[in-house]
Amino acid sequence: MTSANRLAVLSCAALVATTAAGCASATKVVTGGDSGSAITLGTTSVTKVLDPAGTYDSGSWLVLNNTFQSLLKFPAGATVPQPDAAQNCAFTGADTMTYTCTLKSGLKFSNGHPLTATDVVFSIQRMLKIKDPNGPAELLSTIKSVESKGDDTVVIHLTTPDAVIPAKLASAAGSIVDHTVFPADKLLDNSKLVGSGPYKIDSIDELAGSKGGVPGKISLSANSQYQGDEKMQNTKFAVRYFNTADELKAALDKGDIDMTDNNSLDPAVATKLSDDQVSGKGTVKVTEGDSAEVSFLVFNTKDQTAGNQAVRQAAAQLLDRQALVRNVFEHSVQPLYSVVPAGIAGHNTAFFDRYSEPDVNKAKKILSGAKVQTPVKLTLTWSRARAGDAQMAEIKKELEAGGLFQVTVEKEADWEAFKAGWKADKYQMYATRWVPDYVDADDYITPLVVGGGVYHNSWDDPRISQQLVPESIKQTDRTAGGAYGQMQNIVADAVPLLPLFQNKAFYASKEDITGVGNTVDTSGILRFWEIGRAKK
Repeated sequence: MTSANRLAVLSCAALVATTAAGCASATKVVTGGDSGSAITLGTTSVTKVLDPAGTYDSGSWLVLNNTFQSLLKFPAGATVPQPDAAQNCAFTGADTMTYTCTLKSGLKFSNGHPLTATDVVFSIQRMLKIKDPNGPAELLSTIKSVESKGDDTVVIHLTTPDAVIPAKLASAAGSIVDHTVFPADKLLDNSKLVGSGPYKIDSIDELAGSKGGVPGKISLSANSQYQGDEKMQNTKFAVRYFNTADELKAALDKGDIDMTDNNSLDPAVATKLSDDQVSGKGTVKVTEGDSAEVSFLVFNTKDQTAGNQAVRQAAAQLLDRQALVRNVFEHSVQPLYSVVPAGIAGHNTAFFDRYSEPDVNKAKKILSGAKVQTPVKLTLTWSRARAGDAQMAEIKKELEAGGLFQVTVEKEADWEAFKAGWKADKYQMYATRWVPDYVDADDYITPLVVGGGVYHNSWDDPRISQQLVPESIKQTDRTAGGAYGQMQNIVADAVPLLPLFQNKAFYASKEDITGVGNTVDTSGILRFWEIGRAKK
């Protein structure tokens, strides 16, 4: 997307805070480049399930954002949703309790079936009925009922005012599925998925050495039935999944892939590639930008040790984010001092304000005041993390400063087993990362700290879940921040999770790959259709 087009998107976005209405549509064509061979993206965000009702991770949403339509979407650079399958959407009434969308005409799924209001109603009802523990149904939990009026009108009734519902529907949680293909009460096999997005899934190859049909490569091609307004810069795209960053880098070096997914490379490798580009020695292109992806330490508050607030506060007092950023990531990330990252309206620096610089004496005082014997023994568990070994070693070193903690680091190699472990309260303290579902402070509060959150740490504060969140999601002006500052301060005091760092977007690609910079923004969405290959 050119600079002029990017400004046009932002100008349109400014008009649709509570109403989503279409801007001028672009023509769906392949423009320039060599569209004959597939562009292959490599990522370490391994996933398992692709059915929108059963998956809630970056590896699957990477594909869903490009193969399914939702009522609304976030175009590149936009911070408020705009129409996708919908022609327009709006709240009816001042209480933000009813949301009505009118669909565009002529929409079809990749199998040729018409996409109507019946499919939208089915998709939402199905998501809420299945309520898969690994899925994103919780994002739509404020929906009381949904009905169709004719083939083109959808009316969503809410249990409570929720001005964030447009952004939630613009995420992969709002993916519209074909009601004649998807079962109403169970997940559909990956090989049978049908969407209406810019691409269709042609084939899925299993990841070598995996268990249970984990995708290793997903091959996509342009969906000839697609009726959206995206300009397709390629007709074939493939996603290859790798277990480690080293495997990914080897594939890039050998030319097996054309580009890497955001922050899938080891930080030291990324820094060298960036330095080589600046010095003119580089053999690949580097694209960098803003990112709202964040990483945390999560505490199991049911655990006898990690459940002690004084223990968590002492850990927060010892963590040295600056050292972590410098020693492990070579400044390719930035310190994170709150659950809501910089660049998102409502962000503050609650953890810095509460704990300031790392201080062993202050941490010792916190523990002694709560009569906690030292050293406190904690186990830190992790699975997939950038520079995982080095990162965990640095965190262990920082927490053990002054002899206050004794940390044992354990790695769970299997990602699915890791997720099952935190759901079963198996871990005391575990490392996670969060990729935003939508661009709003609520996406870092409601999913993470209400009712134990997606990481199942069993922590909840009624001031947040019963008062501040319900009040804040009523606010139709999502740029105001609302009471999110107060919520961040509560989290900083209780420390159910400990913010570590905020990523910067980083992609590496071959010299002939174009358009990567057009899709880099804080939404975290990689829009495959923006990526092209220059003519030789």
